[in-house]
Order: sequence, then structure tokens, then C-alpha cells
Amino acid sequence: MNGTASPTPAPCGSWKSPITSDLIVGASTPIDEIAVAGGDIYWTERRPQEGGRNALVRRRADGMIEDLTPAPFSARSRAHEYGGGAFSVSPLGIFFCSFEDQRLHRLGADGLPGALTHLAGMRYADMIADVARNRLIAVREDHNGGGEAVNALVAIDVATGAERLLAGGHDFFSTPVLSPDGSRLAWLTWDHPNMPWDGTDLWVAAIGDDGTPGAPRHVAGGAAESIFQPAWSPSGELHFVSDRSGWWNLYRERSGTIEALHPMAAEFGVPQWVFGMSTYGFDGRGRIVCAYSSGGDWRLALLDPEAGSFETLVTSLRTIRRVRVGADFAVVVGGTPARPDGVVRIDLGTHGEQVIRSSSSAIVDPGYVAIAEAITFPTEGGLDAHGFFYRPTNAAYRAAAGERPPLLVLNHGGPTSATDAGFNWSIQFWTSRGIGVVDVNYGGSSGYGRAYRQRLNGQWGVVDVDDAVNAAKYLVARGDADGERLAIRGGSAGGYTALCALTFRNFFKAGASHYGIGDLETLVRDTHKFEARYLDSLVGPYPAQQALYRARSPIHFTQRLAAAMILFQGADDKAVPPNQAEAMYEAVRAKGLPVAYLLFEKEGHGFRRAENIKRALEAELYFYGRLFGFAPADAIAPVRIENLPASIG
Repeated sequence: MNGTASPTPAPCGSWKSPITSDLIVGASTPIDEIAVAGGDIYWTERRPQEGGRNALVRRRADGMIEDLTPAPFSARSRAHEYGGGAFSVSPLGIFFCSFEDQRLHRLGADGLPGALTHLAGMRYADMIADVARNRLIAVREDHNGGGEAVNALVAIDVATGAERLLAGGHDFFSTPVLSPDGSRLAWLTWDHPNMPWDGTDLWVAAIGDDGTPGAPRHVAGGAAESIFQPAWSPSGELHFVSDRSGWWNLYRERSGTIEALHPMAAEFGVPQWVFGMSTYGFDGRGRIVCAYSSGGDWRLALLDPEAGSFETLVTSLRTIRRVRVGADFAVVVGGTPARPDGVVRIDLGTHGEQVIRSSSSAIVDPGYVAIAEAITFPTEGGLDAHGFFYRPTNAAYRAAAGERPPLLVLNHGGPTSATDAGFNWSIQFWTSRGIGVVDVNYGGSSGYGRAYRQRLNGQWGVVDVDDAVNAAKYLVARGDADGERLAIRGGSAGGYTALCALTFRNFFKAGASHYGIGDLETLVRDTHKFEARYLDSLVGPYPAQQALYRARSPIHFTQRLAAAMILFQGADDKAVPPNQAEAMYEAVRAKGLPVAYLLFEKEGHGFRRAENIKRALEAELYFYGRLFGFAPADAIAPVRIENLPASIG
């Protein structure tokens, strides 16, 4: 901060900020997954400085933190393309899926990884240990056929690597869990066209003496009920999360009857975008330590079904992405509005918090940190939508007299995902330079119940765009933003929302698409298995609804464009191939509008390399500066912008 000196008036967007792109990429190590074994805590952290590899790290009970996977090994699965569930810790050893070849590896006594599986074309996730039978049980995705990948549950002998089919016949499998005595196996399945947040099935089967599951019994779920995270209590009762009430709540099966444990208008589950997600676990006393979301905020609670008690713990956390539980402690990936996510240990006796590993080593003065304001705003059809607003915040600067700041409207990916109030470096990058940000949880987002999530059914490219526009209108009307300097951005599905808004609405002045979708037909024909039928619910069945796909695809309506655009794309993206961005770029360029395109080699669906994250941030700031008439204080390599008018060039 600048001490007691008054902030200097300066054009919004031009403020000098200590939150630089170098600081963000140089100090950031996002945390992906966590596990607990005894008193030890394990996690994977993404390291942009090491080419984006996922390192497996352990914090021993004595407090020592050590890397377990040496470079260049990366503990990262490509099952479902999005991965997750990439490592397992048990008495059988430490196993992980190596990103390079997707084979399972075991860490040896010398600390070096050795390959366990040998079959080509396979991907693995959600490994659990079947200790009594000296094997792992895992989801396997077989890419050796000519059509879609084949998913199944398999057992992998730890001594030989031999694989054995346990369950097949469904399009997707996840979350195998063994009962404490090893006699029963539970798992989830779902089939096209459902996504796991639409409808899943929970199965359980007895395990025979030879390790073969018996006939599976259907416990819960169906085409219109989403089941999340089955788990066995220490006493051997099957628990799970279901949205049968309209909210993802906790249930258990007792004596053949399904019981709701604590009905609430809150979400105890999340969309299963990746493997290995968890929102609850059991402590040494059999209590359930659970995370739940209400109004976009996450909380941690202790649920004791036998005592009938439910206690929300007082913590500083407002974001919780994972929950793992030890005998007398819980570990979560969580953060606050002023502190980045990290691995946080919570003592279940004292409720004290300890940040074991932060996702960032950077420290910034609070005077430069914008705190999320939860907003609810009116949208179409007499409904409300939600989001988080971040005011321009910089201890050294304030807006010039009479100036209202530009506003950047963010749209999360998914689209069945959600944003939260947690600290986000990229948001602070904008706000500390004098640009307001609103992060929108448009209709279709999770965290607000099944009905809110289903607002987007058949309406993708309409409801999300309406809500993005109405969030900006709300803030302009409040006096928090300049209505002539509005920009919209998003990645993946959020990029599609941005492209639709720029094409079908004459509202935003500029926008940015990060690996966004411009042609729904190309997407539905080219995308991977996990999302191959996702658009059935978001748009409609294809090709029966081909006309609607074309009507919702910005690429076919570039004549309507009247706004500038910058596009970012990974060359190795399988979820949204580069031809989407390239086609959009050529169309906008031919229209004569300002446009820029940056293609990053060796990047997929989302940027992981430090140099590319840095370049994308700076290039987008440079682009808005040229369009909105401010000069960033940062030294930024110029971006080639086609069709930039001489008056602002």
C-alpha cells in the first residue's frame, strides 16, 4: 500500500498493480486432489513452472512435506478427458496414473515409479485397494476399438498387473467403493444421453470367494435422479448423495430402506466433472464430516445421524472442493475471499484450521484485493439469477473524476458447473488494474438446486446469455460500471456463452473466447465420449434438431457481429478442437471487425504452461486497452489485432 497517501486518480485499466502475470504464474501451484492415510496427507499440485505437470506430494504426520513423483512423471488421468481420481494410497502401496502413457505406476521402495499395467490404449481412474485380494479396483477406459471408448470396472493384480473385468455393459462407471470387510462392492453407472448430474444408478454386489462380483442390486437412482459419491460407513452401511428432493442431500440404506439423513435446501454434492470428487467422509467416531453449499457459499458441518445432530463448523472457508477425513481431523481443498485455495487441515476437536499447503506462495497487500459481493439480480421470465461482483480495488489508485470503470462479465465453463466466492488470481489481475468483474452463476449452474440446474435444458445459448447481459445491466444501473465499456469472456462452455452474446446481442463492446465453441454441429460431431450426448439436454437430439443447432451456432451468424473479439486456443484440445476458434476468427476478420487469435502449442482444454498462462492474461489486457482507450501500466508484448480502426490504433 502507499501508506496514508490518498489514492491517485487515474484512468481505469491503467492502474499499476503488484498482481502481475509473472507473480500469478510464478507462485501458483493449483491443488487438484487430496487423500488421507493414517496421519499422512497426500495431494497433487499442478506446476505451471514445470510444464504443467501434476506432482504427487505427501505431508507426513511429523509435518515433513516431500515430493513423491519425480519429474517428468505427472500424476494425471485422461479418462473422460477431464481426468481426476489419478492416484491411490493404501497398505498395498502408492499408485498413480502417468499422464504420458496413461499406465498405472507404483512407487517403489527406492521412490522411483514402476509400471504396473501394460495394456496399450487404456486409461485408468478412481483406483481403490482391495487389500485382502492384493488388487486394485479401478475404472478403465479402453480406446482400442474403432468407435467410442469402452468403460468398465476392472481388477488389477498388484503383483502381476493382470487385469480382470468386474462390471461392464454401461456407457460410464465411477466411484467404486468396498465395504469395510471387503465383502461388498458399490459403484455408479450412467448411460447416454445422461450426464452424471442428470441421472445415475447406484449398484451394490457381493464379492465371491474368487473375487468375482455377484449379480448387482440396484440401490437408488435412475434417469431423473443424480447420485453422487457412494461411501460405506465404518459399520458397513452404504451412504450416498441424491438429488431426489430437488437438492443433493445425504442418504443411507439401512435394512433395505433409504433414509434421508438431514434434509436441507442446500447442495451436499457437485457435478461429477472429474473422478475422485468428494464432499463427505467418516471420522473415527462414525460421524459424517460434510461440506454443503448454500447461496453459492460452502460450509463444513458435522452430522451425527444416530444422535440426530447437525453442527455447522465455524471456519474462514467459503470454498471447499474436496473433503477427506481422518480419525480426528478433516482435510479439504478450500479458500477464503482473501486467501487462495490450499490444503487445509481442520481439527475436529478444536475446529482449528491449519493451511498445510497454499496454491500460491505470493503475498499481496489486502489493499489490492477485491472481495466478492454475492449478488442476485432479475432476469428473464420474472426469475432471479446469481453471481459475484468484484469492485476495482487498488490502494494506490482510484477512478478519475466522473469515470465509471469498465466491466468484465465472466462465464464459467461446464456449463453445468459453478463459480464461487473464493480468491481467484485472474480476477484480482483485472480488479487491481481498475476493471470491475462480475462472475455469473447463470441459470444451469450447480449449487442452487436441480430446478435451477435444469433452466438451461434446451436453452443453452439463450438463458446463459440472458443472465450474462442482465448481470451487466444490473451493475450499470447501480452505477458500478460504464455501460459503454462492457466486455464478456469465458472458457469452453463459457466461451460459447461469450460468442453467443457477441453474435446474437448488440450489447457488449468486446469479448474474449478461451477455447470456446462457435459451431455446435462441429462440437457434437467431434467431441469425446463423455460429452458426446451432453447437447441432447442442452440443445436437443442431433441430427433431429439440426436446424436448432445451426440457429444457436455463432459461426453461422457473423453478419450480426458488431463487437471486437480475441480468441485463445490450445493446439492439442480434444474437447473443443482448434478448428472451432479458427473458423470463428476467419469469419470475424472477413466481417472487418477487430479480432485477434492466439494458438498455443502443447496445450489442451485449458492452459497449464506458465508462459502461456502469462501470455493469455497480458494479451487480453492489451486487447481491452486498445478497444477501451486505456494504456496498461504493464510492459506487454503487442498483440496483432486485425481490422483495428486507425482512430484507436
